Amino acid sequence: MAEFIADFAGSVVFLGGGSLGIPCLRELARRGWIDAVVSQPDRPAGRGRVNTPTPLSEAALEYGLKLIRTENANELAVRAQCARAKMLVVISFGQKLSQELIAGRCAINLHPSSLPKWRGAAPIQRAMMAGEEHITACAMAVAQRMDAGEIYARQHFQVGATETAGELHDRIARESVDMMLQTIERALIGALTGEAQIEADATRAMKLSKGEAFVDFAHSARMVRCRIHGLAPWPGCDAEIAGEPIRLLKVQEVAMVGATVQPNANATPGEIVRGGFVSCSEGAIEILQVQPVGRRAMAWADFCRGRSIVTGQRITSSSRKEQA
Repeated sequence: MAEFIADFAGSVVFLGGGSLGIPCLRELARRGWIDAVVSQPDRPAGRGRVNTPTPLSEAALEYGLKLIRTENANELAVRAQCARAKMLVVISFGQKLSQELIAGRCAINLHPSSLPKWRGAAPIQRAMMAGEEHITACAMAVAQRMDAGEIYARQHFQVGATETAGELHDRIARESVDMMLQTIERALIGALTGEAQIEADATRAMKLSKGEAFVDFAHSARMVRCRIHGLAPWPGCDAEIAGEPIRLLKVQEVAMVGATVQPNANATPGEIVRGGFVSCSEGAIEILQVQPVGRRAMAWADFCRGRSIVTGQRITSSSRKEQA
């Protein structure tokens, strides 16, 4: 299809809040297809609690787009704006849209999971924490039931060995743009077809909580890695070594064989067996990056400088509820 289609100018109202939709918004703005952007109001953020726009609001302002900030996308002003549009694009918005708002136009959503699996607020994180090595992003119809609409297109992503949920989120945002644009173009010319989800296969991706910021080294090295990376960057994975609290950010899975990590029959889960290698129930992980409290993220080797980290010490991790 042609890159620029004059009839599509001002055809799209874009609803979003997080950064997942920014690359798609950027391309739609470049083509002149955006009529307006709808996002949440500015909220206090940071240590100074300064009112800060959502990532998508910042992008809309940067691109010179009309921006509506609202707590309720179903209010009259938004409905009036959407009534002018041929379609809605909804990415990482977090508000339920009424049937009245959607009626009479196509509404397309980007959801980063292999639907109907992992419907909900934290699909990438939950899939990674469950040990899944492949993640699917879906272009789908907005429906009254959350993430239950027809699937228009799918794109598959291999999870990198040291890739965190935050890094994968950003990669999906960048690399799914073409899929979204092709879906939007098909919708605008009336050539869009979809595939119904199988309700019996649906699973939930519940919102993450601070109480989940821990890992149990009594699991296999693979599952320890998957949990640590699935929790990054938020809420993170809290741990403690030699009485000092740290956050585990990035690790890699290793086999406790050969010259790399000398096996120790007496090593228990959570025990440092050499350098940055930590014993698990099966295999070991190598710690690559940590963040001490109140400090920037740093390589494990940098963290160890000036500290007495020796073989046989233990890294412990427990939920914040247990720590309280």
